[in-house]
Amino acid sequence: MYGPTPDDWLVANRAMWDERAPIHAASDFYDIPAFLAGRDPLRDFERAEVGDVTGRSLLHLQCHLGLDTLSWARHGAARVVGLDFSEPAVDTARELARELGLGQDRAAFVAADVHEAAAAVPDPAYDIVYTGGGALCWLPDLEHWAQTAASLVAPGGFLYVAEFHPLTDVLDGPTGSRVEHDYFNRDAWIDDTPGTYADLGAATVDNRSAEWQHPIGEVVSAVAAAGLRIDFLHEHDLTLFQRFETLRPQDDGTFRFPPGAPRVPLMYSLKASRPRS
Repeated sequence: MYGPTPDDWLVANRAMWDERAPIHAASDFYDIPAFLAGRDPLRDFERAEVGDVTGRSLLHLQCHLGLDTLSWARHGAARVVGLDFSEPAVDTARELARELGLGQDRAAFVAADVHEAAAAVPDPAYDIVYTGGGALCWLPDLEHWAQTAASLVAPGGFLYVAEFHPLTDVLDGPTGSRVEHDYFNRDAWIDDTPGTYADLGAATVDNRSAEWQHPIGEVVSAVAAAGLRIDFLHEHDLTLFQRFETLRPQDDGTFRFPPGAPRVPLMYSLKASRPRS
């Protein structure tokens, strides 16, 4: 149901994620035992576009359980910091870092609202500020988010976003072939569906949440207005879950349209840099 942004949206969203964090940690969807054994949850295009992180510092905003955050440490980042507003999610991320033998000097996690990141994280700036995979839809004000994210990018560093494409939110669920929703809608999507994408049958109590749709132009404009230089905006024909029934699972764990079928972008990625001077 679409409607005005509720006054308690942050409280409701945090309660929803707090309840779901332990469900996700125990789920086959996240498969933490496989992650601890070496599985890399980062997507091929992310690793290619971010490039070599060896010796660099990386801040992951809205990191959830920290699997992607810790994966960047595995790929050589000198220090990774993950931030999420859910205490149970951050607790899980800290435990995973301990199990991987990564001390606070290599992997630190902070529980805070993303808009308060500048005051909450241990370092004033990072070589790479990273976010994505269903993060921006939980924020009503992208200009505020972009100003915060940009303020944490060190000179010579960059912001990297890998997100679900907003076009998928306006297409019909079964096939992705018809436009059924308004691409430019700015109302909040208020949902109270029980369960979670990682366990559809999970018994949950805190089900009310609010999400927002952000067209590509809004994202690019917010990042540019925050003082970063747009390096690229790429669109991708893959996604991380079966968004439409017609999508087919791939060997790398992603989903794509079948061969020969018309395609639309399912994800996008954006890189924006801060010049050294």
